[in-house]
Amino acid sequence: MTKRTSLLLLLTPLLIIACTVIDRQIPVVSHFQANAYLGTWYEIARLDHGFERGLTHVQASYREQGDALLVLNQGYDPQTQKWQSANGIAYFIDGRDKGLLRVSFFRPFYGAYQIHALLPSQPQNGQYQNAIIMGPNNSYLWLLSRQRQVSDDVKQTFIEQAAVLGVNPQQLIWVAQTPALTPAE
Repeated sequence: MTKRTSLLLLLTPLLIIACTVIDRQIPVVSHFQANAYLGTWYEIARLDHGFERGLTHVQASYREQGDALLVLNQGYDPQTQKWQSANGIAYFIDGRDKGLLRVSFFRPFYGAYQIHALLPSQPQNGQYQNAIIMGPNNSYLWLLSRQRQVSDDVKQTFIEQAAVLGVNPQQLIWVAQTPALTPAE
């Protein structure tokens, strides 16, 4: 093995860890239960960014594989009338009981996935119902739900939390989820 190959093998784990970006760490859920997070979530609201721009009926499905969570994000493009999808993988950063993960859709680059709040805070019927997620900074914010529609109370809590997190609530995009569309399997 050459010196260069040895150096690359030694540095690779450090480079991968270093690629987890958290520009702004926020308070995250403690006593998190990964099993209650698995399954399908509907995107109720988000901030605008290129990889979801114009998409409706966005949903994310999470499943466990070893120490990782696999994620399939899907959204409908009404312009092309086609579904777009992206596969990702997430790992817990600070233990499985904290809502702080590093996620990648473009390995080896990882970004933070910070579960800021669960509404209500305890699982119902074995599953969390609504989640407020922030990415590596306040340019990425989502409201996810197990249902395609949420109550006005959940929306108001999300708007208030967005402001607390430094996000202008006027910038939120409320994602169309009705009529119900389901991606082809």
